[in-house]
Amino acid sequence: MTPRIPHTRILGIDPGTNLMGYGLIECDGPDIKVLTVGTLKLSGFESHVVKLREIYLQLQEIIETYLPGVLAIEAPFYGKNVQSMLKLGRAQGVAIAAGITMGLEIVEYSPKKVKQSVTGNGNAAKEQVAAMIIHLLGATAQSDSLDASDALAVAYCHHQHANSVIQSSTLTGKGWKQFIRENPDRIS
Repeated sequence: MTPRIPHTRILGIDPGTNLMGYGLIECDGPDIKVLTVGTLKLSGFESHVVKLREIYLQLQEIIETYLPGVLAIEAPFYGKNVQSMLKLGRAQGVAIAAGITMGLEIVEYSPKKVKQSVTGNGNAAKEQVAAMIIHLLGATAQSDSLDASDALAVAYCHHQHANSVIQSSTLTGKGWKQFIRENPDRIS
């Protein structure tokens, strides 16, 4: 018998400085329900500092509303434009700080790992990820942007990763009790 993953809510974040995608799922064992999905639209704010403040405040509001236990965020990828990378890193840092302040567990996944978890191909296009997320999570996963579907993909990736950790510990002869002893920070 495969152990059930505890009921949990995962907030996925696709960081950005003009559009930041977010997607929140609720997992009860293998059942996944989308609670909210969308984008923080930041291009209208006059400075980068104001955008960072808005990221922090808006994510805190989402966290207070839905009470997730985990914030799963996509790691920045290496880019050629150093200034863009710095801004993206700051946006990611502020999102992580909002999660830490609210007591969430923080996990980070590379874009390749997220794509692999959702599509089976670490080099999949954003459109492929979006189509697969809609297929996996149902029509309610449809959103207004690829950033939002990427955020759902990050949350889904974490769900898959957490599931595989629990299942692999039972397949190797380790039981649920040993998993809890070895991972006390993962149990709420």
